Amino acid sequence: MEKVKTYVLESIDEIRNKVSWPKFNELQSSAILVLVASLIFALVIGAMDLGFKNALAKFYESF
Repeated sequence: MEKVKTYVLESIDEIRNKVSWPKFNELQSSAILVLVASLIFALVIGAMDLGFKNALAKFYESF
């Protein structure tokens, strides 16, 4: 049990004193970048899905 207590105390100390946390501006710009990239990725995947759906519909329509 002593090992667990030591681990928790050292983890708290590391989070408080040794981790460099980003500024709010950096977090905000990173979040916007991830949002835009995700939207672009979703649109590309959606377009590919629609294209495959239409291609398969035309393929099976011919039989």
